[in-house]
Amino acid sequence: MDFAQKDRMKVVEREPSDGHERLLHATDQGTGLNALISIHSTARGPAAGGCRMFPYGSIDEAITDVERLSRGMTYKNAAADLPLGGGKSVIIGRPDRDKTPVLMRAFGDFVNALEGTYYTAEDVGISPHELAYAAERSDFVVGLKGGPFASGDPSPFTAQGVFNAMTVTWAHLTGIPNLSGVTVAVQGLGHVGMHLARRLHEVGADLIVSDLNSERVREAQTEFAAIAVAPSEIFVQQADIFAPCAMGAAINAETVPRLKVRAVVGAANNQLASDDMGQALKDRGILYAPDYVVNGGGIVNVAMEILQVTDARFRDERLAGLRESLDHILREAAATGGLPHHIADTYIEERLRFP
Repeated sequence: MDFAQKDRMKVVEREPSDGHERLLHATDQGTGLNALISIHSTARGPAAGGCRMFPYGSIDEAITDVERLSRGMTYKNAAADLPLGGGKSVIIGRPDRDKTPVLMRAFGDFVNALEGTYYTAEDVGISPHELAYAAERSDFVVGLKGGPFASGDPSPFTAQGVFNAMTVTWAHLTGIPNLSGVTVAVQGLGHVGMHLARRLHEVGADLIVSDLNSERVREAQTEFAAIAVAPSEIFVQQADIFAPCAMGAAINAETVPRLKVRAVVGAANNQLASDDMGQALKDRGILYAPDYVVNGGGIVNVAMEILQVTDARFRDERLAGLRESLDHILREAAATGGLPHHIADTYIEERLRFP
């Protein structure tokens, strides 16, 4: 059915997958907007999750991605003990060609149509600069640079959370509570990947990097003395930790046999292409740190804007809580022989039952 109509925009309610609350599809011929919003859960509060722009091959591919991402946000927000549910949005298109101010304003109209049941922020292909155009049309756009509760770019805080998780994971493997001299293969040097590389370089880690953007690769080589490899070769590097910081499903049947690392700890969402990849990693002696516990730092920062909190202790306490949660999960995995991502799911689902 038609859910809303604004100017030339048409928003249609689609049937969501099992376990999801809502799925909406917006099209606007005048601006070129073709976007989806998935709300997985509002049990703990309004849904929150970023907007991704990507040239999906089909609407079905986009739906699969947005629903996987929105479910992940429910778990991520619960892992960080935030009073927020899980949602996500995607814009179908090429960020380098189709991302215009008028398109982003139309996306703001789309977000606004949900009347505060969903808050959006930046994700792959979208920056706070573009979000400012969407915010002209909606009060439910966050991660902005200006305003009384503006939280700004969440990427540095996502990167800090990943860095914290790497430190915890390495300590579980070796008993050494720092990353000096550790070799990390970073896949993807976007907003988060570059901040993570900088943080790792500061503590004396050695970096191997890959990205489709050659300018970012050169920057990492110059600033961090990183070794650059082709994107297809990042999976075969001899390293201590593999950090997937690009798109999801990097851990799949093709890549797992090629990995030469002791742990996987990264910023990407939905890193496991399928549930059995967790067992595949364990069979190869590779410790997996569950992604939605690792990469929750950014949403913690954004939550301060949503909840209108200015005390930095809110962020610091929840970043520490994510670190403690990962430590608990890895300890239980070691004690029981269980898979870390299964233990994480059980741990967080208990929290979801008692919001």
